[in-house]
Amino acid sequence: MAKGFSNKLFIILLTGGVSILLLPSYVSKKIKVANADLPAPTLTLNVRQVVTDLQSPLDMAFPGNGDILVAEQTGKIRLIKDGKLTDAPLLDISSKLVKTMPVDVRGLMGFAIHPQFSSNRKIYVFYCAPATADKSDHKDVVAEYTLSSNSTQVDPDSGRILFTADEPGQGDNGGCLKFGPDGYLYIGMGDGGGGGDKHGLIGNGQNKNTLLGKILRINVNSDSTYTVPKDNPFAGKTDVRPEIWAYGLRNPWRFSFDKATKQMFTCDVGEGAWEETDIIEKGGNYGWRMVEGDHCFNPKEDCDFTGTIKPISEYDHKSGICVIGGYVYNGKQLPAIKGKYFFADWTGPIYYIEKTGAAWQRGKVELKNYPENLKITSWGEDPSGELYVITNGGTLLNDVKGAIYKIIK
Repeated sequence: MAKGFSNKLFIILLTGGVSILLLPSYVSKKIKVANADLPAPTLTLNVRQVVTDLQSPLDMAFPGNGDILVAEQTGKIRLIKDGKLTDAPLLDISSKLVKTMPVDVRGLMGFAIHPQFSSNRKIYVFYCAPATADKSDHKDVVAEYTLSSNSTQVDPDSGRILFTADEPGQGDNGGCLKFGPDGYLYIGMGDGGGGGDKHGLIGNGQNKNTLLGKILRINVNSDSTYTVPKDNPFAGKTDVRPEIWAYGLRNPWRFSFDKATKQMFTCDVGEGAWEETDIIEKGGNYGWRMVEGDHCFNPKEDCDFTGTIKPISEYDHKSGICVIGGYVYNGKQLPAIKGKYFFADWTGPIYYIEKTGAAWQRGKVELKNYPENLKITSWGEDPSGELYVITNGGTLLNDVKGAIYKIIK
């Protein structure tokens, strides 16, 4: 068991929207994994390249008319029409972003289209803007944009800001936006960065009076900026942010809803030893910063897991260093993989998990017709339930090496 770490050893890999801290492990050997992954067979699947020449792509959505929208970390939402990437972006908010470095974890982190997009034309974005508060690196912004019915572009100054949150550090920004089956907007918020969630006495993840380190749930279908659903777990309580749906997360890098079961799956990027997958429950506490995965972090040993929800799957840094959340497959083209949850590691490996009895099995996925050495930044799911892998061939924000691949028969 690691007894600590040198303050001089602090290596940060800045990747496409993901902050990975490579630190010696805090794992206690006294803690046994209650829900250890069991080996599952390797799946071999085919892919087809959908589009290339993207600049640091991080997210995608499907308006339902055959078009595809793709978010680039540098601030643009690109339009793929008739299988081709159009020259003009649908939305360009690059002027609103914090000034970034050649390798950075900030920018346009994610977006979502409204469930009634075909009629209301609303798009929601999560981006990192310049700081306005003391001791803040930047501020997270969630904003709403509306596309006019006779236009293929959105005025970047027409946005309606729903809320902002000050981020003390560069990394662990979260940024996932998804509408749930209930029609509410869910938002993934990182813990504020800096390593170890050293924010206050218990860290932002456990502090229910901040939005950081949480999954939020809000109602955007109102005349005001947003309202809090009455059935949110902490609505009406004092000294608690009512927007919180779940807490105790470090950097929930992509969550999704299983179309069949309505369960919410998320992958939470680890600090330096463990990457985890969780099923998010209403009001759930996922343990960070006290635990990393199913292991003690702060304190380093003999931590109390009471009241926390354990991950359904985890892997150490022999299998990858930064988990990338995906989707449960609910398409029709590949019935043999229906119900399996697919996810990946930024370094390239692709995995799936499936429940067998009370335990979860994890297996590897091999893709045919798929280039080597690609970095995986996110996933996509089209209206029919088919899955897409979003990749990048470089780590610099000005690299135009991004591509999207569709998993096919």
